[in-house]
Amino acid sequence: MSVSTHGLRVRRGPQVVRAAVELFSSMRFAIALLTVICIASIIGTVLKQHEPLGNYINQFGPFWAEFFRAARLDAIYSAWWFLLILLFLVISTSLCIARNTPHILRDLKNFKEGIRAQSLRAFGQRAETSLGEAPEAAAQRIGALLAGGGWKVKLQQRTSGHAGWMVAARAGGAHKLGYIAAHSAIVLICLGGLFDGDLVVRAQTWFNGKSVFTGGGMIADVPAEHRLSPSNPTFRGNILVPEGGQSSVAILNQSDGVLLQELPFSIELKKFVVDYYSTGMPKLFASEVVLHDRATGEQLPARIEVNHPASYKGVEIYQSSFDDGGSSVKLKAVPMAAAAKPFEVDGTIGGSTEISNGAEKLTLEYAALRVINVENFADGANGALTSGADVRKVDLRHSVESRLGAANKTDKPKTLRNIGPSIGYKLRDAAGQAREYQNYMLPVDTGDGQPVFLLGVRDRPEEPFRYLRVPADAQGSMDGFVRMRAALGDPDVRARAIERYITRATDPKRPDLAEQLRVSATRALALFAGSERARPGAQSAGGWQAIAEFMEVNVPESERERAGGVLVRILNDVLFEVLNLSRESAGLGALPSDESSQAYLTQAVLAISDAHFYPAPVAMMMTDFTQVQASVFQVARAPGKSVVYTGCLLLIIGIFAMLYVRERRLWIWLEPRDGGSEATMAFSVNRRTIDSDREFGNLKDKLLALRNNTTP
Repeated sequence: MSVSTHGLRVRRGPQVVRAAVELFSSMRFAIALLTVICIASIIGTVLKQHEPLGNYINQFGPFWAEFFRAARLDAIYSAWWFLLILLFLVISTSLCIARNTPHILRDLKNFKEGIRAQSLRAFGQRAETSLGEAPEAAAQRIGALLAGGGWKVKLQQRTSGHAGWMVAARAGGAHKLGYIAAHSAIVLICLGGLFDGDLVVRAQTWFNGKSVFTGGGMIADVPAEHRLSPSNPTFRGNILVPEGGQSSVAILNQSDGVLLQELPFSIELKKFVVDYYSTGMPKLFASEVVLHDRATGEQLPARIEVNHPASYKGVEIYQSSFDDGGSSVKLKAVPMAAAAKPFEVDGTIGGSTEISNGAEKLTLEYAALRVINVENFADGANGALTSGADVRKVDLRHSVESRLGAANKTDKPKTLRNIGPSIGYKLRDAAGQAREYQNYMLPVDTGDGQPVFLLGVRDRPEEPFRYLRVPADAQGSMDGFVRMRAALGDPDVRARAIERYITRATDPKRPDLAEQLRVSATRALALFAGSERARPGAQSAGGWQAIAEFMEVNVPESERERAGGVLVRILNDVLFEVLNLSRESAGLGALPSDESSQAYLTQAVLAISDAHFYPAPVAMMMTDFTQVQASVFQVARAPGKSVVYTGCLLLIIGIFAMLYVRERRLWIWLEPRDGGSEATMAFSVNRRTIDSDREFGNLKDKLLALRNNTTP
């Protein structure tokens, strides 16, 4: 029996209804729906779901972000059109099963023993021979042999017309049952997906008076209309629990906000355990928890690891990730502008503090504390400093791509080093605009022998950090840089430094040369310090950029290279005197003019020059912290899981039956002839293969004692 691709043909009723029933119950319609669902699932896999609108704008631009939101591509699996297609697929597949199952079952019971004897000679695989036994005895013998080989056999005696015996046998009926199993599996999987998806949650917002919460604040202050009952039959959400804390409310992300899911128990995190690879990626993270039953007060200790969830009251608890649980940090403000003053502030990750930038008020938001930052220092690659290994993520795509691609791709050696803790924060102005900063707590040797503090800044989240490298002094602090920068902004210190430089660099017998050098050094140092501009309206506020603008205006192009070299040497010498004067004011001795001092001076001069472009008046450096870990759990109640598993099992059975089980039918007509019988044998199979030809040959030899004398 071949399965028809047409639908149910209703004989009565309006034409529109009959056409709709035929369409919905047709196999071609079900296949089309399944294709659309597969394409939508691919989009949902590639495109991150339930992300904030700003993330899509940053990644794809405003047009595509609005398109994704309008088409609900950012929440495909809960989109009305996806659920509607899934529902139609269930209806269509169910109608296909209902239409074809009676025919399949009838065909399984039908041996087709009434086939005419002359029709057997039209089969492609047939044989004829004479047997020395009577037709009845031959039929009984052949039937017993077939039954012993696993065939279902039916014998028919014909007395009218051509008298004789018909032996009809069939095997491989599971092939057709595979059709029913495979299509039933699709229905079960879709039903399980509908039940365990967002349909039930959405239904509560449609019919049960619940609404999505779009505001902010404390979870305890969220009204009841945004909370789902602990008896909610299906949900999947996330819950963050800090060490030493408890939580019983999960967050269900929706495309336009969140819903809060009350749990029948609370999760208390006793201890969070994390272990790392040498790359800084997490090797193991696990949570020691206690589950508190909210109804009975029962306490159940449990350990939750990745791929080893805990289960309680029908709710599965998975270890999803980990985060900061409200670590406390102490920060010290390092002045980056002349008018800025140092100060200290205490904060908590996730909190904020109001600070002042002169007349402007800024909000300091404590974004992230990262205790481990592993960087690649191979080949002196400073570019690695723009990323930092985030121990909360595993870069699976990079791991896969590094092992795929062209055959000439080689793995470069890596020199991985943990460069210590860092603090991430944002400075937000009154207009709500914010910049993101990442500053490392300890100085880092990037390969040139001079340890530096890395002060990172970026304007948008998708950009890499740009780093200001501030040299560390002999005590491993930024105090030397801060003192030198403050001394450079003092006119009296600049004048004293110039006089020291002139005394050291000129002959006392040449006062005219000393005066020329004093004028040049004074102008160059004022430009570098930012107290004087190269020209009216100049953009640069100091540093080497101001020197470059001055030379463009006052020095002919043909002489700029020579004049620039001279000016750089003068400035370096004068700035070395400024450095020593700043040390004297702090009660420290002058630095010797050796290679180590020159390396420090070079990096300090570069940092002072780049600091004019630093977008904040102060850089917040972390001086101490107390880390508090938090576990992120995924909690799910999925009663449709068993339905989906059953559907998957049926799908495997059905596909295996349809692909590997061959439906075979065999007929042997026996009629009396010369004291014996004349046998005509025909063989039918749904897929003719080498194996089926071999089986036919074995049947001829076994049943009819034929091997090579087949009559075609």
